Amino acid sequence: MLTAAALAVGFLLDCLLGDPRWLPHPVRAIGGLIAGLEKLLRRPAASPAGQLAAGALLWCLVAGASFAVPLALVWAAGSVSPWLRFALESVMIYQLLAARDLVRESMRVHDRLAAGDLPGARQALSMIVGRDTDQLDEGKITCAAVETVAENASDGVIAPLLFAAVGGPALGFLYKAVNTMDSMLGYRNEKYLYFGRVSARMDDAFNFLPARISALAMVLAAFLLRMDARGAWSIWRRDRKNHKSPNSAQTESACAGALGIRLGGPSRYFGQLVEKPYLGDDRRPPCREDIPRAGRLMYAAAVIVWLCCLAARIAAAIW
Repeated sequence: MLTAAALAVGFLLDCLLGDPRWLPHPVRAIGGLIAGLEKLLRRPAASPAGQLAAGALLWCLVAGASFAVPLALVWAAGSVSPWLRFALESVMIYQLLAARDLVRESMRVHDRLAAGDLPGARQALSMIVGRDTDQLDEGKITCAAVETVAENASDGVIAPLLFAAVGGPALGFLYKAVNTMDSMLGYRNEKYLYFGRVSARMDDAFNFLPARISALAMVLAAFLLRMDARGAWSIWRRDRKNHKSPNSAQTESACAGALGIRLGGPSRYFGQLVEKPYLGDDRRPPCREDIPRAGRLMYAAAVIVWLCCLAARIAAAIW
């Protein structure tokens, strides 16, 4: 019951406060651990098999530490007082989630567009996407911001919520470590093709169910928000596999259908044009108001999953 209460409090804290920049964050510590172990373990001249083994060792060490440390802290707090454990779990779950920050950062893009500041919108967008932004027009800036909100609805909010609901903060931080390793190492380039392969594959595996749950929650959220729920369902069914990743197009396609716009398509990364399939139908031009619409859709989907997680934890505690 206390874990269920911590799940409730942690989610509400994120919605109200977001991530204070001045406060040390555990995910930054995980990133530092990954960077340190990469310097120690990665040998560019090693054989593909050697790089693969080193990457696998890094994954095991980071995942193990990210699970064991919060588990030990929660156990130690519980041995002192159940209320101390409740407080610690609440803060940890709060730190796992990024709904408020996701909306806040995307709205900076919207606000720059609303002010007619295209260079400022490009700069704000560059803080939350990996693609080149210096040549994007307003429509493409809008689409990129919406795609980021849609994709991170799963990675940054719903997936850690699900893992925390199943296994508490320890399992939640294990997920965050897997996600962070993929974002730092999971590239298909010469540097990380073998060293980062385990990180990329494990991220695909950990996100397989959460991405699909998130997409279905978005379809339901579209219905509740009186968006195009039928379009969200049909576009998700049609376009959910239109991505190299088995998971990324799940929420993006549902969001595209709910908003009635087309996402995806060719983008430039580090000066290179990358061909990507389109998601959704080109029913109307995207506009800057699609950014807050995507944020509302993300929040509604997250609340749906949060309530289901709470109900499941309470039922498990009672039975």
